[in-house]
Amino acid sequence: MELSKRLRAVAELVTPGYRVADIGTDHAYVPIWLVQNGRIPSAVAMDVNEGPLQRAREHIGEYGLEEQIGTRRSDGLKELSIQEADSMIAAGMGGALIIQILSACPETTASLKECILQPQSEIGKVRRFLIENGFSIEYENMIYEDGKYYPMMKAVPGKREQFPYTEEEYEYGRVLLKEKHPVLHDFLKREIRIRTNILENLRKSQDPSESSKARIIEIEKELKQLYAAEGRYR
Repeated sequence: MELSKRLRAVAELVTPGYRVADIGTDHAYVPIWLVQNGRIPSAVAMDVNEGPLQRAREHIGEYGLEEQIGTRRSDGLKELSIQEADSMIAAGMGGALIIQILSACPETTASLKECILQPQSEIGKVRRFLIENGFSIEYENMIYEDGKYYPMMKAVPGKREQFPYTEEEYEYGRVLLKEKHPVLHDFLKREIRIRTNILENLRKSQDPSESSKARIIEIEKELKQLYAAEGRYR
């Protein structure tokens, strides 16, 4: 089983030896790779829709891993028993949905040893939710693949952060900034270029409307945060 660069990076965040629940499973690619490579003993591939589960079953059967990997129709963590899994994966879905999944079954979430998360949007909100709800973000990575940037993280329930986060740490990741992650640096520089161009065009247009003024203020605020984050690399 060959994984994309993104999914390989997600899979490598899982602690070896842990039982995995793959939420919103993507053809069960990640559980198959983890079991096939001896990283984990077992997994359950879960999805709210039958279609992805059927494709997951077909792939699991192709690799002869029916004994190690089960499938289950579930809305998030709702059909996962407490302490049935050590590690939960939620990758390739929106940040709001990830927050909803973690919030819906607090006892199940608390029983996990780690949550491997790769939000496709609103990652700042995901980090804020985690920190405000007693998680510690232990590790982060960022991948660039096919023209897109993919941040991801390992969060541990019940292990609060000792020091408060800054706004740029929520938005771009304390661990990534501390490590001066090169892919994040490329992302920050790109975002600064994009927003600087937008700001210049807005100012050149001399649009007196309130919406234009509000947009300029918004871009200036975003740039300030981007420069604060990019300044960590110096």
